[in-house]
Amino acid sequence: MRVVSQLVVVAVLAVGGASGWYAWKEYGAARAAPGSRTGNVAPVVVDVVAARTGSVVERIEAIGSTRAFESVVITARQTGNITQINFTEGQRVRAGAVLVELEGRERRADIDTMRAARDEIRQQLERARELRRNGVTSEARLDQLDAQFRAAEARLRATESRYDDVRISAPFEGRVGMRSVSLGALLQPGQQVTTLDDISRIRLDFNIPEVHLGRLREGLNVTGRSTAFPDRAFTGQVTVIDTRVDPATRSVRVSAVFPNADDTLRPGMFLNVELGLVERPNAVLVPEEAIVSEGTKQFALVVRDNRVDRREVRVGQRQGGEVEVAQGLQAGELVIVRGVQRVRPGLVVTPRPLRPNT
Repeated sequence: MRVVSQLVVVAVLAVGGASGWYAWKEYGAARAAPGSRTGNVAPVVVDVVAARTGSVVERIEAIGSTRAFESVVITARQTGNITQINFTEGQRVRAGAVLVELEGRERRADIDTMRAARDEIRQQLERARELRRNGVTSEARLDQLDAQFRAAEARLRATESRYDDVRISAPFEGRVGMRSVSLGALLQPGQQVTTLDDISRIRLDFNIPEVHLGRLREGLNVTGRSTAFPDRAFTGQVTVIDTRVDPATRSVRVSAVFPNADDTLRPGMFLNVELGLVERPNAVLVPEEAIVSEGTKQFALVVRDNRVDRREVRVGQRQGGEVEVAQGLQAGELVIVRGVQRVRPGLVVTPRPLRPNT
């Protein structure tokens, strides 16, 4: 009897458990059924934006060093005492301006002597030509005087050029640097007087990895920024690309020129460089928040017919809070920006436009 009673109890419990499971299943189905009053779950609301087209510039970064557009060390070419200094340190001078004058009395006396000798030979030559027309002198005498006159002219020009060396001039327009001499000092040939830099334009030298060599060309825009002027960007253009690649660094040297009318940039400064290599005017752009990374892959959650589609994409350049989608997305498609973590592929959602500053 005891065994029979136990079997009856087990049977009753089994029937009750099965009935409860089927009742719970029916309740869950009722909650999931559309229009059910007992528990209809509303679709998740997500913020979306439409992928747009815009201009993207592929950029690379480097560090460059500035130098003057033209630069020279002003030196003496003759020995002499300084009689006059015609510049102040930091002064802008024009091309040909006389910066320093040396004692030149002896050279001026030499010029006067040479000029007098030349003039005397010229008078003799003119008389000989007159006599030759009258048949008094010979052709040989005339040729001899002509040769002497040419030699005297050459000696005079040489003496005058040496006199020019006592006046040290600026070879081009620019700004002079620190003065290295004083009034009355004896200058020797090759001794430094000052420096002269043309910084109305600035050259910027930097290196680019050789993998980008095929896209480098003269005229590309370059943006430079200095820690000395954090709120200012300087814009120039590539002017020279070296003909050789450095075998040690596998990079090529590039030179760009920047306008510098206000003399803000100085030779020897470091600039952080951005070089625009390629511009794509019709790139597909989405906010950076719309891209989900999983390992080495990137995905975007696209809303189509109110359902979520998980799309693998290939991203390109990033700029201004947006990312370029090079593959996997078309302009105009809606991508989820807010609510990415609350949805899964195939889920029905309620999309709403992303409001700015939210």
